[in-house]
Amino acid sequence: MVLCMITAVFGSIIIAWGDIGVSREALTGDLLSLLGTVAISAYMLAGQKVSHKIPANVYSVIVFIGGSVMLIYSLMNHFTLIDYSSSDWMYFLLLALIPTIFGHLIFNLLLKSIGATTVSVGVIGEPVLAIILAYFILGEAVSSFQIFGGLFTIVGMGFYFWVKSK
Repeated sequence: MVLCMITAVFGSIIIAWGDIGVSREALTGDLLSLLGTVAISAYMLAGQKVSHKIPANVYSVIVFIGGSVMLIYSLMNHFTLIDYSSSDWMYFLLLALIPTIFGHLIFNLLLKSIGATTVSVGVIGEPVLAIILAYFILGEAVSSFQIFGGLFTIVGMGFYFWVKSK
């Protein structure tokens, strides 16, 4: 199973490697994505620990309260929160509804039944899904690094889930 996870992570590295020559911003985005992955893994491990003690919806409310604390912090430090176009606000609303509310609640429910490692392996596939959606919805070009890295990621995830199901 470890080899499957390494294969999936290797695919993500290939995807990120393709951004080295694109721009500094793309590489910065990959670094932020890596930090986000580390944060979500820590979140999953914490969630797995508490999932046997409190219900998923209570845990989600606690997490959302943490997000509210960050909002208050932003307001107190005068970070601009309203100077965005109406289309940006639509994307913010969609990001709040779909991945935040539904995604986190589903992840928290899954932590109790399938465990943090399995949920985290599923999260590794998010960049591949983002590449596919960007291609079909936004008309973005797909690089060879994204294709090969995506294939490695999907194969690694697929073998992990296949081995885990036996």
